[in-house]
Amino acid sequence: MDGHRTSSGACSRQEPRSTAKDAKKKPKIPDRVTLKKEIGLLSACTIIIGNIIGSGIFISPKGVLEHSGSVGLALVVWVLGGCIAALGSLCYAELGVTIPKSGGDYSYVTEIFGGLMGFLLLWSAVLIMYPTTLAVIALTFSSYVLQPVFPNCVPPYMATRMLSTTCLLFLTWVNCSSVRLATRIQDIFTVGKLMALGLIIVVGLVQIFNGNYETLTPQVAFEQDRPPSVGQIALAFLQASFAFSGWNFLNYVTEEVVEPRRNLPRAIYISIPLVTFVYTLTNIAYFSSMSPEELLSSNAVAVTFGEKLLGMFSVIMPISVALSTFGGINGYLFTSSRLCFSGAREGHLPSLLAMIHFKKCTPIPALLVCCTATIVILCIGETHNLINYVSFINYLSYGVTIAGLLYYRWKKPNLYRPIKVNLLVPVCYLLFWALLLGFSLYSEPVVCGVGLVIMLTGVPVYFLGVHWKEKPKCIYDFIGEWLFLKCCPEFDKYEFLKVDNNTDISALNVKFNYFHNTYWCIFLWT
Repeated sequence: MDGHRTSSGACSRQEPRSTAKDAKKKPKIPDRVTLKKEIGLLSACTIIIGNIIGSGIFISPKGVLEHSGSVGLALVVWVLGGCIAALGSLCYAELGVTIPKSGGDYSYVTEIFGGLMGFLLLWSAVLIMYPTTLAVIALTFSSYVLQPVFPNCVPPYMATRMLSTTCLLFLTWVNCSSVRLATRIQDIFTVGKLMALGLIIVVGLVQIFNGNYETLTPQVAFEQDRPPSVGQIALAFLQASFAFSGWNFLNYVTEEVVEPRRNLPRAIYISIPLVTFVYTLTNIAYFSSMSPEELLSSNAVAVTFGEKLLGMFSVIMPISVALSTFGGINGYLFTSSRLCFSGAREGHLPSLLAMIHFKKCTPIPALLVCCTATIVILCIGETHNLINYVSFINYLSYGVTIAGLLYYRWKKPNLYRPIKVNLLVPVCYLLFWALLLGFSLYSEPVVCGVGLVIMLTGVPVYFLGVHWKEKPKCIYDFIGEWLFLKCCPEFDKYEFLKVDNNTDISALNVKFNYFHNTYWCIFLWT
């Protein structure tokens, strides 16, 4: 893999010229390896839908209702949350075809605002945002799987962590093995998610047709003991935004999308309205059979729903939710690993993370880092305590990226843009974004403040690790001796690396890919 360029075509394997004598000494190796273009329109839609529909719709209804204070206002928050996601996705469609790089927010902000801003987004995403989101989805998966085993109590701490870790390790292996297999799993489980939510919606509509809709009548739906503060409504939106997070994830794999200028916007236009419609109907179904008090007291909303309405078939519900979250874990692993890959390719993360297996064309080291970071978060966090935290950082990155869209239009007005959204779209999104973050800071200063502090810790890391170009020769000697040669001592270090004062560390990245068998990358990270 060239550390600075990727091919626009399929996986490239060009053999370097060599004599017959050289061929006996050295194994044939690819000149360059790139990610394959294997994501068509259907897979693009399933990546968006599969990443959005994970654990959020099964755990966020409780938080949205708790902060909004009434059923009616909670439903309004869900609809508006989908509308805001639609506005953001339109902006990302323009950015995705104007700056056709994998990496999403990070790549766009780096291109528009420069390395420091891009690195801070990357730092917070790799360190907190995506491992935490993956941990939340994995914990939801294990909780629903274990719910039938422990029907009268909360599943044990160690049992949920061990099952979550097993699921993560299995799906990491799948993503390391084959891009095609990972996308096929995403396709299948996305259909399973929609079927699970479809079951909830159909049962809920049957309840409504049978006259069980008292909670949904306007007189009861908007009834409140006390009006919620603006800050509480902002927190309700943050809870809903967690359920909608993932709407921008197709932009993380732009380079693997077939005909991205056509399929990227099409996938967004199909997926976001569909998810908003499904989410709203799912919440209506919940409230058709559960009182607000029952929903707030439930640790697994879908399971409680199934126990009330499905009788002996209630076991279907935890199985369906487990399948849904399983697909969500797969989707987040697939896309977040590409973020690590993009960061390493730009020189903002260790070069090893830009390595691609030359046969399978998968970013194995990046996948292993994502898996490891998630397992660490699993051991230190609880599900509901993490959601506001992650949602704040998510919204912060969205706002910076869409502000970049406006700045890029001013900076390069004549740049060709295959898609150009109306100026009101990013402006409306940013107005909502500013209000939401402002009131969130007011309501939860500690949570939001810690998130900002974590982002700012990336500043010294950037200047020491990225901005400082003239590093001492001993650093490169260390890299050559301990990261490379200790793993493959049969290679002559002077022949292989030839490190001197003028050596660019990215050159090591290119040479590193010349190994005939790159599976040993796994041993560096485990």
